[in-house]
Amino acid sequence: MNPTSTSLRRSVLAIALTAAVSPALAQVSRFGTLQTGVASEPVAVYDGLLVTYRNGSSERASATAAAAKLKSALATTAVRSQWNAQFRQAPPALNRVRRIATGADLVRPARSLSQEQLDSLMQALRADPSVAHVEPNLLMKPIRATAKAILPPGQAPNDPGAVVQWHMRAADGHAEYTEPNGSTVNFPNWGGINAIPAWQYGDGDGVVVAVIDTGITAHPDLDTSLADAGYDFISSGYMSGRATDGRAPGGWDLGDWTSEDRFLVENGGCAQSYEQSDSSWHGTHVAGTVGELTNNGVGMIGVAPKAKVLPVRALGHCGGTTADIADAITWASGGHVDGVPDNQHPAEVINMSLGGYGSCASDGVTAAAISGAIARGTTVVVAAGNDNSDASAYTPASCPGVINVAATGITGKRAYYSNYGSSITLSAPGGGAYTNDDPNTGTQPRAGFVWSTLNRGTHEPGEPAYAGYTGTSMASPHTAGVVALVISAAYNAGKPIPTPQQIREILTQTSNVFPIKPTLRIGAGILDASKAVARAAGAAGGGDEASAVMLTKGQVLAGQSAAQGGIQLFRIDVPVNARNLQIRTLGGSGQVKMYVRATRAPSADGSDADVSSVRAGTTQNMQTALPLSDSYFIRLVGGTGGYRNISLTATYSAY
Repeated sequence: MNPTSTSLRRSVLAIALTAAVSPALAQVSRFGTLQTGVASEPVAVYDGLLVTYRNGSSERASATAAAAKLKSALATTAVRSQWNAQFRQAPPALNRVRRIATGADLVRPARSLSQEQLDSLMQALRADPSVAHVEPNLLMKPIRATAKAILPPGQAPNDPGAVVQWHMRAADGHAEYTEPNGSTVNFPNWGGINAIPAWQYGDGDGVVVAVIDTGITAHPDLDTSLADAGYDFISSGYMSGRATDGRAPGGWDLGDWTSEDRFLVENGGCAQSYEQSDSSWHGTHVAGTVGELTNNGVGMIGVAPKAKVLPVRALGHCGGTTADIADAITWASGGHVDGVPDNQHPAEVINMSLGGYGSCASDGVTAAAISGAIARGTTVVVAAGNDNSDASAYTPASCPGVINVAATGITGKRAYYSNYGSSITLSAPGGGAYTNDDPNTGTQPRAGFVWSTLNRGTHEPGEPAYAGYTGTSMASPHTAGVVALVISAAYNAGKPIPTPQQIREILTQTSNVFPIKPTLRIGAGILDASKAVARAAGAAGGGDEASAVMLTKGQVLAGQSAAQGGIQLFRIDVPVNARNLQIRTLGGSGQVKMYVRATRAPSADGSDADVSSVRAGTTQNMQTALPLSDSYFIRLVGGTGGYRNISLTATYSAY
């Protein structure tokens, strides 16, 4: 593992190849590369194409028709002439491998292609009227830790002390003394999630959290009772580390090292030289953050200590393919995947601390798998990525419906590596790595890391360990763990289990205000477990969003009045792909102030509003050409003398 890498990747497990294993060597040649134009990850690796046929087409209904289409689409005079003129060769044969759970077909060209040839091939397929969508079967990878620190044997803090786990405690500025030997270095904590008080309402008991990652290793501080019930979805033996292709029962991590030359792209492999690393044990660290055993006198604590972690292995040597990850999402959430026994422990929550470059097409394979999971009632939590870039350019971070989590450090500042942008839902502890979350200091204290379970093996699993990692991969499982707490709290309180959308609102509306206002958008605030779980249980928690009056598109709410200093709160939900949102007040008399904020309610003084309109009189206006797909909260505040009989209306264009 490269402890200084900040790129967003998916990985795939590999096994030792010998010169005698010619079929395995032949598999390696199916990998292709694409230039991304991104400095941190200039090359993406893919394994074939994913072709989705239109509903109602014969190709969607029949494997024979689908296979025939792959031949006929490339056999037209126009396509063959174009290939002959541009590439001096015929287009390659396409082999249909299998249909994945979303309905897309995995197909592979019979020979290696240049990027221009791949683009031409996809263009030819997209031109066929029976084809709805075509995309490369990209390799995604674990969102690697930006830094790593391992505690020496015997120095793991005893649970429940967990003295190094600042990220589990309250963000109230209290002093954290996390350094060894009784150091008096004081790190004020403004970034923790306040997990322990949440357990009075729910501890995750009865909730299954699927961790789609590298798998899990045996560890004395982890409940691995569902490890055998998990599944390994890596279909390539080269990537899985097994002797043959095909999937296998169990969610155990066999190792994901790429430190040997046989994994390099120039040797027919799937790794670039800059990303070679020892095994990461990434899934073990993520699983510990979600549900590490607690009050057992061993090691550290997890966010939801009674939740069951279902390890689903989709990442190995070099990462995991879009096709395998999509099937893993479907299976983990209780959907059916051909050739795999149905999941007997469907997850209420899925965590994916993985990703790859490329925005998530709403009609693409990953989006379809996530949409299916959400429809089955599963909340999907993902890491935003570690490239210090706009998360809208990454998958699954930009997929519709996910809870997309950015990273903050102990100071509450955005971690220097964290992705950002309008697709971010909220932030959670990922660690800032450096003193005061400032890379310019050059020092990396324990307070800069998120601490959890790990393994000491270089390639195959070795002795259990505890380690500090940094990254949005660490922020995401904090959030997934809190989702498990929210579900168990609602159940314990006798309330209906919240839907994925309701859970999203609970998390965002109870999040803590950033102690330092970020210069880039990183969501509604910092995750607060105690407030979120209290809200789910029906106790006080978070703001007053639940009291907002719902406003629908084009509706005019007339007769609104309030005294000086009086407040009213309204809400309008804006759908995906909406344009030109306009919110305005008009008519009546007096003085009104209007504050608008996406995701959660603005404060009464408007200090945290996205938009403020405070001109004299009762006519206030807010417009944005490209609104977020989110809830917008409108707070009206009475100015001098208040306001009487005004009207409020909101509209947008839907596409």
